[in-house]
Amino acid sequence: MTKLTLTSLLLLLPLIFIVFASSPLTIASEAASRGNSKPIPRFLGKFAQPNRRRPSQYETRYFEQRLDHFSFADLPKFRQRYLISTQYWTGPEQMGPIFLYCGNEGDIEWFAANTGFVWEIAPRFGAMVLFPEHRYYGESMPYGSRDKAYANAASLSYLTAEQALADFAVLVTDLKRNLSAESCPVVLFGGSYGGMLAAWMRLKYPHIAIGALASSAPVLQFEDIVPPETFYDIVSNSFKRESVSCFDSIKKSWNILISEGEKNDGLMQLTKSFRLCRDLKRIEDLSDWLESAYSYLAMVNYPYPSEFLMPLPGHPIKEVCRKMDSCPEGTSVLERIFEGVSVYYNYTGEVECFQLDDDPHGMDGWNWQACTEMVMPMSSRWESSMFPTYDYNYSSYQEQCWKGFSVNPRPTWITTEFGGHDFKTILKIFGSNIIFSNGLLDPWSGGSVLQNISETVVALVTEKGAHHIDLRSSTAEDPDWLVKQRASEVTLIKRWIEDYHQHHQQRNSIFSI
Repeated sequence: MTKLTLTSLLLLLPLIFIVFASSPLTIASEAASRGNSKPIPRFLGKFAQPNRRRPSQYETRYFEQRLDHFSFADLPKFRQRYLISTQYWTGPEQMGPIFLYCGNEGDIEWFAANTGFVWEIAPRFGAMVLFPEHRYYGESMPYGSRDKAYANAASLSYLTAEQALADFAVLVTDLKRNLSAESCPVVLFGGSYGGMLAAWMRLKYPHIAIGALASSAPVLQFEDIVPPETFYDIVSNSFKRESVSCFDSIKKSWNILISEGEKNDGLMQLTKSFRLCRDLKRIEDLSDWLESAYSYLAMVNYPYPSEFLMPLPGHPIKEVCRKMDSCPEGTSVLERIFEGVSVYYNYTGEVECFQLDDDPHGMDGWNWQACTEMVMPMSSRWESSMFPTYDYNYSSYQEQCWKGFSVNPRPTWITTEFGGHDFKTILKIFGSNIIFSNGLLDPWSGGSVLQNISETVVALVTEKGAHHIDLRSSTAEDPDWLVKQRASEVTLIKRWIEDYHQHHQQRNSIFSI
C-alpha cells in the first residue's frame, strides 16, 4: 500500500534462489500523475506462492464451480482447488465441526502453511479443516489458464468478493451433502482480505456458517468511514515509537531523494548507493520500493523472528531503527536509509543487488479487485506522517484503472453489498458470532472493528499485535498477551459450537414429539 502508481503497487515475492530483492506495493497498473494521489497499500497475498511445507496431513481436491453464481447463463465451469483434512474430524454422527478458512488473494497452500492456529485447534474440536482457494488465484483459474482468465476486463469480470463467497458456500454445502454431514456446524476463519471475507460470509450466509474469526480485517476501510490517512499514520507511529531520530531520517529522506535524482548523474549515483540490479529510471520507483518496505515492516512487526514475507528478526522495526541510529557520525541520511531498509530486503546478507519491479504490467488479480470494488482511499499528512504528503484523488485513481484494465471503479459497492456505514448499529441488530481480532501495530487495524458491538460480536484488540499474528502457528516465544488472545478465541468458538449443538438437540426434541 503505497502510491497511486499501478505498476508500483505490485510487490516482489521473496526470491529464494536468485540474489534479488524488491517489492513495490501498490494496486493499480501503470502510473501517471503521482503528485496528488497515493497508491493503495497491499495485503500480503502477493507473497502467496506454492509452499512445499505441509502444516498437517491434507488432501488436494478440485470442485467444479459455476463461473457466475448470479445468472443462469450457460458459461464454462472452472476447477476450484481446495485442501481438506479429516484427520481429526469426529464425523457426522457427532456433528464434528468444519473449520473453513476463506482463501485470500494468492496460492492457497501458502495460506494453509501460514495459518497454524486452525491446524493446532482442530484436534481439540474434532474438526475437519477446509482451505478453499479464491477464484482467479493459485490453480483456481477460470477458462483453464491464467492467461485466458486475465486476458481482459470481460474475462476478469467474475473476479469479485461476492462470487468468491458464493464459491465457498456452494463448495461446503455440496461437501456436507456428499458426506451426510448437513448437521455439522461450519466455523469460518480468515486473515486480512480473507478475514473480510469471513466476516462478510457470516453476515451473508448465516445459515451456512455459525461464526467467523476475522483477523486483521479492515472492513471499514472504504469511502469516508475512516480517515484516509489512518494507514500511513499507524505505520509512521510504529517507527516513531521506536526512535524519533529514525522517524525523522525517513521523513527527511524523500526530499533528499528528489534532490539527488535531479542532479546530472543523480539516478546513476542512487543506483549504486542502493545496490540496484538495474539503472534507476525514475525516482518514484525507488520511493515506492522504500515505502513498501516500511509498510510491510509495520504489518509483520512480530515479537519473534519470522520468514512470513522475508527472513526478519523479532521486532524488525526496532532493528531497522537500531541500524539507522547506530551509523557513525557523519553518515548521510540516504546511507542510513539504506542500512535500515536492508533489514527488510536483505537481513540474511545474501542479496547482491535489489530488483525494484517484478511485474512491469501490474496485472495481478488484486489490482483488478482494487480497480473495481475494493476501493480503499489512502492519503498521508505531513503533520503526522513520515511519508510525503499525498491526497486521495478519485479522478486520478479512476483514470489509472481505466488505463490498466478499461474498467471504472465502483467505490460505493462494497458498502452497498456488505455494509460499513453505521456498522455498529447494523451488526448489533443483524450480526452475531463474529470475532474481529486486531493488533494495534498493524496499519490495517485502523480500518477494522476495534470495539465490542454486542455479546456475540466481539473485538479482541492487542496493543502489541501485528497483522493477523493470532492465526500464525504458536511458538515458544509467544508473549503472554498472544497466548491469552488465542485462548479467548478458542473459548468463544467453543461456545458457538456448544450453542449450536444445544439448539440442534432442542429442535430435534420438538420435532420428535
